[in-house]
Amino acid sequence: MPILVIVAVVAGAAVVGVLGLAAAKPNVFRLTRSARIKAPPQAIYAYVADFRRWTEWSPWEDVDADLKRDYSGAASGVGAVYDWEGRKTGVGRMEITDAAAPRRLGIKLDFIKPFEAHNACEFSFEPADEAGVTAVTWSMQGPLPFMAKVMHVFMNMEKMVGPSFEKGLAKLKGLAEASPAA
Repeated sequence: MPILVIVAVVAGAAVVGVLGLAAAKPNVFRLTRSARIKAPPQAIYAYVADFRRWTEWSPWEDVDADLKRDYSGAASGVGAVYDWEGRKTGVGRMEITDAAAPRRLGIKLDFIKPFEAHNACEFSFEPADEAGVTAVTWSMQGPLPFMAKVMHVFMNMEKMVGPSFEKGLAKLKGLAEASPAA
């Protein structure tokens, strides 16, 4: 059997394998991280509900030195909008769509470049004990169309984005615990 035929058969089998793995993936993804922060829910909520304050704790704010930011809509809470554009962070938009202060905040997250994706983020702030600790959960979920499933065969969302959520929550914890009345 000529070498080209063997290479073609192996390459074809690899493509079929990747497509099969992609087809077996779920139609949506969900990523969640949590932290316990010694501050009241309303103090932590204030950092998240105002996009202008994200520069203090968001794990992506210091990735691009030339990050362009535009804020519009409400100052905070429902209707607040944050558009960004950067060389490393791409182009995107967030809008707060649900705010049940100080317990929950929902965000519509749209990535425009380098790839298009439309996801939902949610923050929840639940008093955890009488010692003033709040359980903060940050989650993101979204659809996985077939091409995204193919990409997910080669990349792990938990490993790519999970550490960024953890970094953001750690920064949020530092800020809120240093000034719990924020």
